[in-house]
Amino acid sequence: MNFRVLKDEVYIKRRQVLKSKVHSGVILLLGNHEAPMNYKDNTYRFRQDSTFLYFFGLDVAGLAAIMDCDSGEEIIFGNDLTLDDIVWTGLLPTVKEMAASVGVHKSQAVSTIFDYVSKQQVLKRHIHLLPPYRHDNLLFLHQALNIPVQQIHAQVSLSLIKAVINLRSIKDRLEIEELHQAANITAKMHLAAMTAAKPGMKEYEIVAAVHQEAIKGGGDLSFPIILTVNGETLHNHYHGNTIFDDQMILCDAGAETDLHYAGDMTRTFPVGKSFTQKQKEIYHIVLDAHLHAVSMLKPGVLYKDVYIKASEIIFDGLKQIGITKGNPSEAVQAGAHAMFFQCGLGHMMGLDVHDMEDLGEQYVGYDETIQKSTQFGMKSLRLGKKLEEGFVLTVEPGIYFIPTLMDKWKAEKLFQDFINYDKLEAYKDFSGIRIEEDFVITHDGNKLLGRPLAKSIIEIEEIRRESLGL
Repeated sequence: MNFRVLKDEVYIKRRQVLKSKVHSGVILLLGNHEAPMNYKDNTYRFRQDSTFLYFFGLDVAGLAAIMDCDSGEEIIFGNDLTLDDIVWTGLLPTVKEMAASVGVHKSQAVSTIFDYVSKQQVLKRHIHLLPPYRHDNLLFLHQALNIPVQQIHAQVSLSLIKAVINLRSIKDRLEIEELHQAANITAKMHLAAMTAAKPGMKEYEIVAAVHQEAIKGGGDLSFPIILTVNGETLHNHYHGNTIFDDQMILCDAGAETDLHYAGDMTRTFPVGKSFTQKQKEIYHIVLDAHLHAVSMLKPGVLYKDVYIKASEIIFDGLKQIGITKGNPSEAVQAGAHAMFFQCGLGHMMGLDVHDMEDLGEQYVGYDETIQKSTQFGMKSLRLGKKLEEGFVLTVEPGIYFIPTLMDKWKAEKLFQDFINYDKLEAYKDFSGIRIEEDFVITHDGNKLLGRPLAKSIIEIEEIRRESLGL
């Protein structure tokens, strides 16, 4: 077998617990298929569905599985390779052999799943589905359930969504070990960026060094690399700029292990040997917000409260240098902080870099006791609910100066009691700063995932001076 799986008892136990939580009916989980880039045989890198991986562990395209909550029956559906396939892909175990490796003792050809589902429908049994995010799986469900594509999402099982989230949210020892490994590789990626950058280079030259570390770690990227001198654009995947001495590079990148557990970190560093005084002032504010947010992480704490406190620290820090004014708490309540901090403070992380986001943020990051805000800025907070032991999450405060947003709010005379727009004009060309690390919530606090990576101004400038030979 050319992929790694955990011990079969791990998957068996996970499936047993899932079936007990869903109680009755049939759970249908779909793996992913190969996705062509520009013609059938030239595909994107295959990425298995994370929930399928969690319960079945098989990192192979074209599989589906059922779990009968009443009888306990489990079946993996897939097609064995033909000789024509083997010529191009090499030999793989049979579907029966793969199924047995993860504790499933029955396998069938994919085509038989349609008769299986049809029989369950005749018996009026509930077929539990997760929301499909791939078009090929949407069409597969349309064929299997014999209902219009537009009605598929109405058949999604909320009880299955909540049961999966309940299980996947709490990371066990094996998962935390994988996440530590992902974070360690991720730290190497960021150190590579800090040491590779030289004035006059193109961003893509540094991106190459970052990506190399992910591959050397035995896996690949957990998401497309964000590396840019235009850090005010939160998800900037353009890498064609030439970097200059007085600029900063914002690098947001992560590795995933061969089991697909993710890392996700951000560092911001100067292109030259040191930050400018103006850059240092803003960096200090972001670092203060980050350190305070981390100090609050423990079971029972609302992550929304951590976000609010970090936002207040950012607002108050900007007040000390004259950009903002007024009461920080009142400013955050009103939403004025979103001029500078437009995104959330972090998100759950695991098999997905934004863990289980395909199942719905309103269920993953929130619950019946706390709902997502609709306020600009705060609405982008992906995680707001109480933290629990075993949660893995990111902490990533930032300050971003977005000229379009500045002009719009100034023209509309928004938050004039909280923002000094005249002072703000001098920051239109500043870009942005973000600091991000990954943490697991422990029984009495939190623990950093992976080895520590330089984040103080002194540490970062020391790396930059050494890399420039100064």
